[in-house]
Amino acid sequence: MHAIETAGLVKSFRGRRVIRDLNLHVGRGDIYGFIGKNGSGKSTTMKLICGLMPATAGEIRVMGQPLAPCEASPLVGSLIEAPGIYPNLSAFDNLMVKALALGIVDARAHAAELLETVGLNAHVPGASRAREKAKRFSMGMKQRLGLALALAGNPDILLLDEPLNGLDPEGARNLRELIVRLNRERGVTVLISSHILDQLERICTRYGVIADGHMARELTAEELDAACASCLELACSEPARALALIDERCPELDLTVLPGDVIKIEGPADQALIGEILMSEGVAVTDLHRTERDAESFFVELMGGAEERTATGATSASNPQRPRRPFGR
Repeated sequence: MHAIETAGLVKSFRGRRVIRDLNLHVGRGDIYGFIGKNGSGKSTTMKLICGLMPATAGEIRVMGQPLAPCEASPLVGSLIEAPGIYPNLSAFDNLMVKALALGIVDARAHAAELLETVGLNAHVPGASRAREKAKRFSMGMKQRLGLALALAGNPDILLLDEPLNGLDPEGARNLRELIVRLNRERGVTVLISSHILDQLERICTRYGVIADGHMARELTAEELDAACASCLELACSEPARALALIDERCPELDLTVLPGDVIKIEGPADQALIGEILMSEGVAVTDLHRTERDAESFFVELMGGAEERTATGATSASNPQRPRRPFGR
C-alpha cells in the first residue's frame, strides 16, 4: 500500500490542463523527491493532495483511502510555498493556535514538543525570546516554524514544497538533517519538491520527475545511480564495424551511437579488452575514455530540457537516442 497514490489526476484552469493524467506513487517510509521545471505542476499537485483545490478528474489515495474533492486527510501535514505564520505571534503562540484548532489535548505540551523537535527551542531560550514575534525570524527559523506547524497533530506524511529555498548552506543542511531524522526516527513519509538537486540526492530514496503536468518517470535512488553509472565512449576509424565487433564479442554490453559517430558503451566494460578487440581487427581507435553522467543532466533530459539547452547554444550532455538498457519501471 502506498502512502500517497494518484491515478489519472487532471487539473484544468479555464480549459487549460495544468496536470494531465498524473500517476504518482509515494511508498510508505519514502523520502520522495518531486522534480520538475517552474510551472510543471509540482505545487498544484501538492495542493490537490492537501485538499486545497479540487481535481478536475482522477483519484487521490492517502494510505489506501480515496479522498473526496477538497478533502484534507488528517494523516497529511504540509508546508506549501511559504509557511502560514501569524507574523505578530511568537513561535509558541503560532503552534498553540494550530494545536487548538486541531483539538489536540494538552496543546501547550504539544507545542513545546514541536519546538523541541524542530530545534526552535534553542532560538527561544528565555522569556524575552519566547515572546519574540515571528516576523523578526530569519528565513531558516521561519522554515523550521513552518515545518513544526506541518507536524502539528503528528501526521504520518509530510508534503514540503521548496522548503530549502532562500536558505544559506548551514540552514539548508540543518533542515535536511531534520527531515532525515523525522523519516528515520518517526517513520514519517516525506514528499519534497526542490530545484536544488544536490540537496535532494543526499536524502531521497525515490524520485518522481514531472514534465508539463505529466509524470515523466519514477525511479529509486538505486536506479538513479545505475542510470548515472560510468560508461565508455569510443571514437574510431570504422564506427559501424566497431559496433558490430563489440556487439558480437561482448553481447552483455549496451551500445548506443551518439552524434559524431561516438559509440557509448554501458555495462561491465573492460576498457583494455575493448581496445584489444578493435586493434586486433585493424580498427584504429582515436579515443577511448571512461565518463560519468551526472544526475543533473539526467533529470534535465527527463524534464525535456535537453532541447532548450541545445537551442541556447549550451553543450547538451543528454543522449538523443534512448539507451537499450532498461531503467527500472
